[in-house]
Amino acid sequence: MMNKTDDKAWKVLKSEYLSREPWFTVRKEHVQLPNGNEIPDYYILDYPDWVNVIAITKAKQFVLVRQYRHGLGYTSMELCAGVAEKEDPSLEISARRELLEETGYGNGNWSLLTELSVNPGTHTNMTYCFLATDVEKISEQHLEATEDITVHLLTTDQLIELLRKDGIKQAVQAAPLWKYLAENHLIP
Repeated sequence: MMNKTDDKAWKVLKSEYLSREPWFTVRKEHVQLPNGNEIPDYYILDYPDWVNVIAITKAKQFVLVRQYRHGLGYTSMELCAGVAEKEDPSLEISARRELLEETGYGNGNWSLLTELSVNPGTHTNMTYCFLATDVEKISEQHLEATEDITVHLLTTDQLIELLRKDGIKQAVQAAPLWKYLAENHLIP
């Protein structure tokens, strides 16, 4: 749990935005550490919170998506994921919306599985991973113009093999999957 009154917190002496674009908001801060040392050029990336979903059907299949990721120049299997939109009333609503839009799956039983940071040293956002069990196909995909996503249903064995071969590159997606598999004693 994050503690905003941490006695190890750095003091911000100066802060300026270098860029304020939707997917590239960067601050440069001059900070002072508790021991008095200073870092004049510390960079912070401001991002909105993210959600992702471990969705499992009534037939015990994992709902994954496959899409191209330009940063790595790589097409990958992933959890359904997206931005927690400010207009969504809750993180769970964001997660439900993303699952439905990207896959057409919904309903089921929902709970928050874990909260992770991509990089707490430089990123401001958190990723909230939800577990949705007994989901079912309730509509077609509703993709944005910039999305080219295919839906794949994997058995537990197929998912474990994918993870063991590093087939899921996003750490904030691989970690919750390993956690789920470990907690449910599904790793042989």
